[in-house]
Amino acid sequence: MPKPPNPTRLLLSLAALAAVALGASGCGTSTADVARGRVLFIQKCGVCHTLAEAGTTAQIGPNLDHAFAAAREAGEGGNTIEGIVKTQVGFPRPSNSDPAVSMPRDVVTGQDLEDVAAYVGRYAGVPGAAPPKVPGGPGAQVFANNGCGGCHTLAAAKSGGVTGPNLNEVLPGQSAAMIKESIEKPNAKIAKGYPANVMPQNFSTIIKPSEIDQLVEYLIASTAKGGGSKSKGR
Repeated sequence: MPKPPNPTRLLLSLAALAAVALGASGCGTSTADVARGRVLFIQKCGVCHTLAEAGTTAQIGPNLDHAFAAAREAGEGGNTIEGIVKTQVGFPRPSNSDPAVSMPRDVVTGQDLEDVAAYVGRYAGVPGAAPPKVPGGPGAQVFANNGCGGCHTLAAAKSGGVTGPNLNEVLPGQSAAMIKESIEKPNAKIAKGYPANVMPQNFSTIIKPSEIDQLVEYLIASTAKGGGSKSKGR
């Protein structure tokens, strides 16, 4: 949704609401998983919002680093920002100019919201925040930036996600075209034992084509037996 006309005033108002909410829910009882929150943010929120640590650059909604910089400068900590995020997700402000692009209510709920709010609370508006750098070249960075390891096991990335298939087991023998299709159109061929719609359907829009190619090359090079020939299916 478009940036509010007075973000500082809005954030201070929401901070007061967040403080009440945090007080009501108790302190020190959070079970949030910040790493999982990063994956969910990229998948659910990164299509609309810029956040430096997540590597997202969308401009449909407010730039969260800019929006929360004032709160950081005013001395507000991560817990307050978490509360603001929860309030905004549960009761989003409608766009004054175009309701069609307003943030939908409850885009994440329950534990997903806890994790996303904790992630944003830790990193939004933090000076110098950026995606963690990883070894392995540009494709490895794409894998890390988009939270692929949160769902998939890949030995080269030292990831152990189990929501999706173990890439070391399913990618060997697949061509580059097959792997690319599984990223861009994940429901075209679903791995045995997994339901449809588990993998996000929007990677072709939130990841640049050149980065998808880098990711495919990385996956081919990193999986057992080479994962198939780069020329197959091209």
